[in-house]
Order: sequence, then C-alpha cells, then structure tokens
Amino acid sequence: LKDNPSYYKIALSGIVMSPKINFDPPFLMLMPVPLDVKTETAINIIPQDYLRQSRIQVELPELELEDGDRIYPFSVQFPEGQDIVLSSDGTNKELICYISFRSSRPVSFLGNIFFIDEEEN
Repeated sequence: LKDNPSYYKIALSGIVMSPKINFDPPFLMLMPVPLDVKTETAINIIPQDYLRQSRIQVELPELELEDGDRIYPFSVQFPEGQDIVLSSDGTNKELICYISFRSSRPVSFLGNIFFIDEEEN
C-alpha cells in the first residue's frame, strides 16, 4: 500500500443487537392462600444477546393497606445465582427465579415486578 497511493474503500454493515430478557411464563398469577401462608412459583428468565456478564436485580412492589400500613409481601430467590453468563457457544444461560408471596393481612395485588440488568435495562 505504501508504494501505491490508490484509495481503498471498505464497506461495513451490521445489526445492533440490544440485550433483552424474556420470561416463561410471560405473566404470573399466584393462587389465593390463607393468611400467613406462603405461595410460590418458579419462572425462567431467558436472556438474549448479552455479550458480557451482567447481574439481574429485582424491584419488588411495596403494597399500601387500607389502614395506611405498608408491606412487602413478595420475595425472590435465584437458586443458581443472578448472573447472566455468556456460554462458549455464544448463547446466554437461562436463570431460574422463585417468586413467593406471604401476607398476614388480607390483600390482593395486580402490578409489576421489575427485573433490571446492570445497565438499567
């Protein structure tokens, strides 16, 4: 190239892949239980297009009761960890999350539980 001052063009194209997570099942309905009895279910978190390790955090809702008291009846557990890991074949391993609910006071709830990665997606 140094002896030949010709210009060379290189055309590049690509697709931007934004990381995302899907859930199986896509929504959750916990069965009614007696007061102070725990109900629990497992969900699969399916990460896609993560190119580096990330950690999932969870924002659980605070519920306000009729008398103004506030409770946190939900809890989550990740038995195999909260890290999204890139496997050797370029895919992301699914995570298992157990979501449980327990309340000593009567309450019903329709809302969101937020799962957030390290980049606040």
